[in-house]
Amino acid sequence: MLTLTTNAPRLVITSLAFATFLTLTASAWAGAGHGPAKGEQQNQGHMMGAQGGDSHGPEGHHGMEIGAPGKAADVTRTIDVTMHDNYYKPEQITVKAGETIRFKITNKGEFLHEFGLGTAVMHKAHQKEMMKMWEHGMIEADRINRGKMMMDHGDGRGMKHDDPNSILLEPGKSGEVIWKFSKPVDLEFACNIPGHYESGMMGPIKFK
Repeated sequence: MLTLTTNAPRLVITSLAFATFLTLTASAWAGAGHGPAKGEQQNQGHMMGAQGGDSHGPEGHHGMEIGAPGKAADVTRTIDVTMHDNYYKPEQITVKAGETIRFKITNKGEFLHEFGLGTAVMHKAHQKEMMKMWEHGMIEADRINRGKMMMDHGDGRGMKHDDPNSILLEPGKSGEVIWKFSKPVDLEFACNIPGHYESGMMGPIKFK
């Protein structure tokens, strides 16, 4: 059995029912918008735009307003994050302006999940990108089809998921994101795979 956490009371659902839910959600959104070593991945996301591929650029996603990729040598703190179906532990994160944090993320769920840093506006835009990836078979409920990410999807380009502010992890996999929080801003960490954010897989990042 899996536990699905939302802002409302938890709902206990079966894996089959949840997979069906994801499929139905993806179908409902169809017109709405738009390989690492085994067990270990780093900074695999496209919320800020990447070099080449389907890049959306910092300007389109508020860019460095949310901070900047951090250097391992500057890390002041490490936060362990576990991803479940469909929630995170911890449920919220507190940071200080100017500090560089290493997020060590592990997917303990049965489905593919993402850990992404951004504003609510960035996450909304990113959900459309993730829906496009779902529609083209680049991602499925429990896996990443990396070969399809490199294919031409109609515009002469592939669509990578490789920006420094997010990571996409298959079940059982782990990785990290190192990020410098330059100034206080309203941020969230979230999973933007179709249906996950709406199911409650997000949390606030608070500045102290």
